[in-house]
Amino acid sequence: MNKGIYNRGYLPHWDFPRALQVVNFRLADSVPASVIENWKKELEKITDDDERHRQLHRNIAHYEDVGYGSAIFRDTRCAEIVKDELLRHAGSMYQLHAWCVMPNHVHVLTMLSEHQVLSDVVKQWKGATSIKLNRLLGQSGRLWQPDYYDRYVRDMDHFYNCRSYIRNNPVKAELCERPEDWQYSSAGMERGL
Repeated sequence: MNKGIYNRGYLPHWDFPRALQVVNFRLADSVPASVIENWKKELEKITDDDERHRQLHRNIAHYEDVGYGSAIFRDTRCAEIVKDELLRHAGSMYQLHAWCVMPNHVHVLTMLSEHQVLSDVVKQWKGATSIKLNRLLGQSGRLWQPDYYDRYVRDMDHFYNCRSYIRNNPVKAELCERPEDWQYSSAGMERGL
């Protein structure tokens, strides 16, 4: 059963049937909590809550794109595991409109099928990939950050902006010259990489 709008203590989530959503989840070591707390303190001087929130997310996105932490998805074997898991239930549990596996985080633009719950789908993605990635890397323990960021797609302009952001994220991060050149993305798949 879908949960509507809810909060698990730190990030609000939007979970409605057949809603278009942008989801971002990252490796546990990609953006340390201490870095985020420092940004929050620095941004306290911004009085507008929405602007402060937007700036915090811009800071996080920039930090992610630099590729801090273990950035295990630079290893193509690891990126392939995440790509395969995203594609495994596409068309049945959800539709994938755009997706991209970056060195330390993942972006997905999706619409869940009627009876799917976003938190369950993200848990599936993270759980299945954690087992395979830890086995491949000969390690154990938490791989992903506990939560994820999701945003409801308001209208078609927002949809195309989100899709463009996801497609162009590897270019912005200077990992490739064109979106189609990044093989661990929907743009690369469209090209047939």
